[in-house]
Amino acid sequence: MDENDNVDFDVQTENGKTCVYEVAILERKKDQLFPIYTKDEFGRNIKLDFEDDNYHITKISKYKHPEKILDLQTNKRIEFNTFFYRYLPKEGIKLVSKLNNKIIVQNDEELNLFVLKNEFDANRFMESLVRRFIKNKRGDAMFVIDSSSPQKKELYNLLESKGYSKSFLYRKETTYSPRNI
Repeated sequence: MDENDNVDFDVQTENGKTCVYEVAILERKKDQLFPIYTKDEFGRNIKLDFEDDNYHITKISKYKHPEKILDLQTNKRIEFNTFFYRYLPKEGIKLVSKLNNKIIVQNDEELNLFVLKNEFDANRFMESLVRRFIKNKRGDAMFVIDSSSPQKKELYNLLESKGYSKSFLYRKETTYSPRNI
């Protein structure tokens, strides 16, 4: 649980739906004095019953499951800390921009592109980066979260010149939106 406190960017969306992770501590059945309750998204108390009669739940707490982002250079999914230490070294000035659901890191002439699930996650990722830079007292990066139309066009042209397709760059989500059936 101590590692849970060090997660800066956690999973909040799975398959297009909002999710919350929780961890429960189980104990062999003894006399349980009080039932265990949890709260739903509306704040209502819900009594928890365990399916197995040999165990009961003693404690439930929130769990921050680390989110992974797609590194297009290696075509592998990486965690926030890997991104921070590999692509944002202390030397040099870096420009970190958000374009739809993509994060662009420019360090001198080097350009790196990363893809997140949706624009909401991209905004959360940028906020987490800014918090980490402030916490570490670093001032060697500029963050562009909201770009104007000319800035976006310049980013599109730059990324197209690096070989990325326009249809890929204009996409705003990698997962389908939830549908009501």
